[in-house]
Amino acid sequence: MYHAQSIPAILFLIFGGTAVLATIALYTRQSLLVAYMLLGAILGPWGIGAIKDSVLIKQVGDIGIIFLLFLLGINLQPRGLFQSLQKTSWLTAASSIIFLTVGFAISYLFGLSWKESLMIGITMTFSSTIIGLKLLPTSMLHHRHIGELMVSILLLQDLIAITVLLIIQSTANSVFSIAEFITIAIAFPILLLIAYFLQRYVINKLFDKFNVIHEYIFILAIGWCLGMSELAYTIGLSHEIGAFIAGIVLASNPITMYVAESLKPVRDFFLVIFFFTMGAEFNFDYFPEVIWPALALAAAMLILKPWTFSLLLRNGGEPSKISNEVGVRLGQVSEFSLLVIYLALITNLIRPEVFYIVQATTILTFIVSCYWIVMRYPTPLATTAELRRD
Repeated sequence: MYHAQSIPAILFLIFGGTAVLATIALYTRQSLLVAYMLLGAILGPWGIGAIKDSVLIKQVGDIGIIFLLFLLGINLQPRGLFQSLQKTSWLTAASSIIFLTVGFAISYLFGLSWKESLMIGITMTFSSTIIGLKLLPTSMLHHRHIGELMVSILLLQDLIAITVLLIIQSTANSVFSIAEFITIAIAFPILLLIAYFLQRYVINKLFDKFNVIHEYIFILAIGWCLGMSELAYTIGLSHEIGAFIAGIVLASNPITMYVAESLKPVRDFFLVIFFFTMGAEFNFDYFPEVIWPALALAAAMLILKPWTFSLLLRNGGEPSKISNEVGVRLGQVSEFSLLVIYLALITNLIRPEVFYIVQATTILTFIVSCYWIVMRYPTPLATTAELRRD
């Protein structure tokens, strides 16, 4: 059996195999994202083993999420986003309680301990940033409001996830640090202020002075995105939040439209790797133990999430059409769920099979949700010309 031993060989297997499966997927009118995950399952350590170690590849793929959030920020106006945050704070809190309760109940019924059931319930509260935003057309003006609603919910969920990660770390270390929570609370506004002053007095001036040198604009945009991402991580937030803030403070500069278009291929390159690792990391040895609870959780979330988000948005004054679409687009479990449950695993809060239950649930909801969105709503990966939008 051939085993890839170098980065060029690994990239060849990923993108060569992706090209083949993506071609088949397009001819058979299937979702490309599902094809990427299927290839990972085939080539990964628990498939034929052509790629033995998926950890490094996953870290590379995570960069795609950073660029995804950066480009989303560029396409949103801060005023509209902050209004949406105020509107969706209660919605996010209410929906999170519902999803946590249902996830806990299902897990407990399958014989898991209350602690393991609670961890699974927490992971069910998050929706996927990468699915929700990757499949949202950025060029359609009537989707701006949908984008603002979605990103405000996802951003609030992101903050909840960071808090959960901090609690898990504190529990593992037997130290409950109030100072750490205060740091998180003040880190976000501090990051916003830093981003605002840097973009106003440094980044925008450089854009304006050298806007005819496209290569420089491209490099500066990447440096700004990754720099703010790393700064956010350094002060206790997530890379994704830093990238999103880096994008949104640039939204008013006209040259960012060029930046958005030029960075889309970079984003897509890394996202292909991200979805590949989603399939490659699943350990099929645990399949018999995890499949039934995973199916039950996935079915519950795929039904409950669209209905709950739609109902809460309608009660908040949103039109039914927008409420239903947002509900479907957020109707899956999140990549952030994997991060939370992985930390719980390495801190010995759960058993390995609990980790794989959440991973299987995430993959199942990714697959079904992708099909649902691609078949029903406008998206860059739609199976019909009428719904295909960039």
